[in-house]
Amino acid sequence: MISAKNLIKHIGELENDSTVMNPRLDQKHRTINYLRLSITDRCNLRCMYCMPDEGIDFVPHAEILSYEEILHLVRISVRNGIRKVRLTGGEPLVRKDFIPFLEKLSAVEELKEITLTTNGVLLKDYAAALRDCGICRINVSLDSLKPERFLRITRRDLFHKVWEGIEEAERLHFHPLKINVVAMKGINDDEVLDFARLTLDKPFHVRFIEFMPVGENNNWTSERFVTAEELRTRIKAMGDLEPLGHDSMDGPAERYKIKGAKGEVGFISAVSSHFCDTCNRLRLTAEGRLRGCLFSDKEIDVKRPLREGKGDDHLAALFKRAIDEKPRGPGHIPSGPRKCIRQMSSIGG
Repeated sequence: MISAKNLIKHIGELENDSTVMNPRLDQKHRTINYLRLSITDRCNLRCMYCMPDEGIDFVPHAEILSYEEILHLVRISVRNGIRKVRLTGGEPLVRKDFIPFLEKLSAVEELKEITLTTNGVLLKDYAAALRDCGICRINVSLDSLKPERFLRITRRDLFHKVWEGIEEAERLHFHPLKINVVAMKGINDDEVLDFARLTLDKPFHVRFIEFMPVGENNNWTSERFVTAEELRTRIKAMGDLEPLGHDSMDGPAERYKIKGAKGEVGFISAVSSHFCDTCNRLRLTAEGRLRGCLFSDKEIDVKRPLREGKGDDHLAALFKRAIDEKPRGPGHIPSGPRKCIRQMSSIGG
């Protein structure tokens, strides 16, 4: 493993490095500026589409990237044009000493935006500290507004803690405060209009995400699948949907505002309509593997060379390789629903 002394030396070299790049274009001329960074595969929920209730083989702690290693790799990713980092898990807030790590991450120069995806269970406790670190954009995963249904989906009776977290984040003026909803036919798709109505009176950004076949045992079936287009058609019954524009670091959601609403709705059609042509992301798993695509199981190990003491140029070359090898389109995926083997919790949501 790389020594603390050498790691500090590497970080110092990077901070004084004049080779920090503008956002990098890949071979398809996409701007790759967004890193989804998983810091743990642990979670305090057991959502039916993400992980089983029992028998989970978590990554041993020694194999998870340390915070110092994560900071080192983020600085190297900045050399390759990354300007936005989204922290994911598992559930990132369950990892010990998260806030001190976030304070250091927030100090990384050239990093323009840090966001967080959380299930909201611990959000009430952490919201003020997140704001103090300069985080103002968060996503809360919430698939039902009904406590009994939330229990069925997550296998944990914690709906009220999640809602209290959302209320605290609203009180502290997080903006945007996004609510991510995985729509599943026959399970929660009858709540689509209830979620959309939240945007009428509150400045929430509600994102409807197609149920994706990620992981070998995530309960995906075609009978449970509902397209983003179908959800959009249902919501149109509430009023005209006004299209909204995109920022260069935005994710893949097609964004709309219901006429007169304070918030907005968005649709992520990862299964029915691929967005490979505009994908601007890399993923780094909690155990240090770079992925260019959620639906491709091709990975590049950056942890081993880091712990072997390889130089920063070598590590930067691995990020460049991940960008250059990022799939150009869905042609790398067999016909039928796109799948990957690893559980979402081990990739980073």
